[in-house]
Amino acid sequence: MSPYALTPLAKADIFNIWCFIARDNEAAADRVEQDIYNACAFLAEAPERGHSRLDLTSRPLRLWTLPRYRNYTLVYLPQTKPLQVIAVLHGKRNIPRILKQR
Repeated sequence: MSPYALTPLAKADIFNIWCFIARDNEAAADRVEQDIYNACAFLAEAPERGHSRLDLTSRPLRLWTLPRYRNYTLVYLPQTKPLQVIAVLHGKRNIPRILKQR
């Protein structure tokens, strides 16, 4: 059993990120996708690694920006088992609006 679970919308986020990058470079898209999955596993080991962002949401969510690909942020519920990833977003998107819908 995986230590983390992706919501359907988080899976769609990853797919959309891959498709966007793959238009120019499939190998790069594969690397970003793998880094996202690695970050999910890393956070599942210690969910408090992420940080709260009360300026973005009042919900008990945590965010983790990928160190290697700083444009992408994972949004997750730290108290769930397995860790539930609810979004994988590009930093230029309207994150507060998206999180209100999820």
